[in-house]
Amino acid sequence: MKTSGLNYRHLYFFWIVAKEGGVTRAAERLGLAVQTISMQLSALELSIGKQLLEPQGRRLVPTEAGRLALSYCEQIFLLGDQLQDALDEAEAGKMRLTVGISDSLPKLIAFRLLQATQTMNKQVRLVCMEDEFENLLADLALGKLDVVLTDRTVRAGGSLKVFSHLLGESDMKLFGVPRLADKYRGNFPASLHHAPLLVPTRNNALRGRIDTWLVQHKVRAEIAGEFEDNAMLNTFGRNGMGLFFAPSALAHDIEDQLGAVLVGDAPELREHFYAISNERKIRHPAIEAIISAVHSGLFAH
Repeated sequence: MKTSGLNYRHLYFFWIVAKEGGVTRAAERLGLAVQTISMQLSALELSIGKQLLEPQGRRLVPTEAGRLALSYCEQIFLLGDQLQDALDEAEAGKMRLTVGISDSLPKLIAFRLLQATQTMNKQVRLVCMEDEFENLLADLALGKLDVVLTDRTVRAGGSLKVFSHLLGESDMKLFGVPRLADKYRGNFPASLHHAPLLVPTRNNALRGRIDTWLVQHKVRAEIAGEFEDNAMLNTFGRNGMGLFFAPSALAHDIEDQLGAVLVGDAPELREHFYAISNERKIRHPAIEAIISAVHSGLFAH
C-alpha cells in the first residue's frame, strides 16, 4: 500500500498558521510554543521540498504551492470532522445527511423532500447548504455533500462524474397578492398583457419554458424583476412587486406563507426536481426515503 509520507500533524499546523496569518496567533490558538510551531512547519516544508508560506508585511501568506496545499487541507480536515461526527452519530443510533440545495429550487419543495427523512426509524441529522448549482456540484464531487437537490439535470458529457435522478415534477400556477390577482385574474392568460411578472434569471431552465409559454399565449408581460434565488423572488412576490409562477403542489403553502392567491393555471409549464449524487444507484437510506416519499405521491395536490 502506497503512502504519501506526509505528517498530518505538521500539515494541520500549516493549515492553522495559514488561516491565522502568523505563527504567533496559531501558537496562541493551539496552546503551543511559537518555536514548536515553527519547527513543525520547517519539517513539513523540508519533507515536501517546497516553501508553503512567505512573509507579506506582518503576516505569513501561502505561496503558490501553499495555496494548492491549503485547498487540499480544507478537504482533508473537513472530512476528518465529518468522520468524527459520523462515528459519534452512528454510536448514538443517528444518521447524517449533508444536502446541497440549489438557490433556484423552491425552498418549500426542499422542505417537502427533506421532511420525508424525519419519519425514518433512525433519527436523521440534516446539514443543509445553499449555493449556486455549479458550486454544489463541485462540493458533491469532492465528497463534501451526500446529495444535491435542484431543479435541473446535469449536462451529459460533463467533466464531473455525478448522476441525475428525477424525483418528480409539478405543473405550474401563477400567483400574486390579492390586489394584483383581482386585477389580472379575469380572461387569463390574455389578461397578463403588460402585467408585472417576477421570473427566474435566464440561466434557470424554468425561465426558458416561461418565455415560450408567454409567446404561445401571445402575451407581452412586463418583467418587473429577474432573480437567481427563488426565496428572493418569493419575497418580492409576497410584497406585491409582481406576479410569480410556483409549482401547483405548493398552492396551499403559497397562500398560507406568502399571502398570495391563485391568478391562473399554466398546466403546460412544468418544473422538474432532481437529486444529484455521486452514485448511479442511490444507496444512502435517507435519500432512498425521499425517493420513496415522492413515489408515494409527495407532490400530489
